[in-house]
Amino acid sequence: MTKSSVGVWSLIGNTPVLPLYFAESDQTIWVKCEFMNPSGSIKDRIAAYIIEDAERRGILKPDSIIVECSSGNTGIAFAMVGVAKGYRVQILLSEGASFERRWLIRQLGGEVVLFDSDGNYTTGINITRQMAENDPRIFLPRQFENELNVEDHLTTTGQEILKQVEGPIGLFVSGYGTGGTLAGVGKALKTANPNCKVWAMEPAEAAILDDEMPCCHRIEGVADGFMPDLMKYAPVDGHTKVSSNDALAMTKRLGREFGLLVGTSSGANVVAALRVAQEQKVEGAIVTILCDRAERYYSTALFRETACEDKKANLS
Repeated sequence: MTKSSVGVWSLIGNTPVLPLYFAESDQTIWVKCEFMNPSGSIKDRIAAYIIEDAERRGILKPDSIIVECSSGNTGIAFAMVGVAKGYRVQILLSEGASFERRWLIRQLGGEVVLFDSDGNYTTGINITRQMAENDPRIFLPRQFENELNVEDHLTTTGQEILKQVEGPIGLFVSGYGTGGTLAGVGKALKTANPNCKVWAMEPAEAAILDDEMPCCHRIEGVADGFMPDLMKYAPVDGHTKVSSNDALAMTKRLGREFGLLVGTSSGANVVAALRVAQEQKVEGAIVTILCDRAERYYSTALFRETACEDKKANLS
């Protein structure tokens, strides 16, 4: 159903890396700027990769409906790529997702179906499966279990990092939502350097890797209340916990000190990378991901302080 062989999906990938120096720990963190993808997040990659694979295999038809459960970024990405290619796209979004995520999906031509996740996205995933059973037109990307997710990051994101970062890479740190980035990039970097350490970041309030009961946190896009199937492919050497408050503080710092307007998971990744670099003996470059742009967080705690400052300025 592709209207053209070239479209917005052609702009995905080949995002730059940037070295950030932190004087207090004398550490340089190389950040992969995935927020520079066209819809504003790393999820653009898997949306295009999965849709184009389904097109090649003849699974997607002119009347197909792409349906996915998402915490936001994947839904935005599938709306962007799917609608641009001529498909109808429905995204199941948690009622707790920021309003901006709903608006962006709708602005891109996607349809939003809200559900009550209660902090666990298995509810939405089960709803999409029921929908597919009742409607043969529905195509499920299944981001949490689709191995193409890992393959995409292994063959694109990971290879780009290897070309862009100077010298051997000694540490890669990333949060996990589906586990695809951690698994794919981790495999790519360990293949190039078996001594490279791969570390998972997760919210302190939802430390599933520590077998703790997950509860609400403010790092949207990671730790969706269950352990995704794709994490079994991630060559993880260890994990570290980052509190929502620490993630928010670093995200604000990335904007005010480095000029990088990114989301809370990006701040959490940087906190984790700095922490692991201090705790572990790392030989080589330290790499993490800046996952998404800040505009989908305007109504969240990330911008609450800025909004208060603005109100005070107007009153003075």
